[in-house]
Amino acid sequence: MAIKFEEKAGGKIMEVYLTGKLMKEDYEALVPALNRRVQEHHKIRLLVAMHDFHGWTAGGLWEDTKFGLQHWNEVERLAMVGETKWQHGISLFCKPFTTATVRYFDQEQMAEAHQWLEAG
Repeated sequence: MAIKFEEKAGGKIMEVYLTGKLMKEDYEALVPALNRRVQEHHKIRLLVAMHDFHGWTAGGLWEDTKFGLQHWNEVERLAMVGETKWQHGISLFCKPFTTATVRYFDQEQMAEAHQWLEAG
């Protein structure tokens, strides 16, 4: 599985860890968990950490797009943590499609990303 996730702050914050290449099946556990958190809190905060991440298969990209279109207005902060220039580009690409405040952090700034999500 290329996605691992855990809930923090009683489910108000979801931390999602991506490795490898995401496939449609990777979303089968993640999407229901995120949907539950959105139903419970209405607005959630996401940390998306990319380590040795190589993107999506066509099916994985479709699942990601569907989730994004359905829930981007319910994410109030999105911290993206990565290790490459193209991963930083993903965070820039997301901004026009969400009402969330989006910030990119390099891998060594993980603690800062956590603090930013928990603040306010």
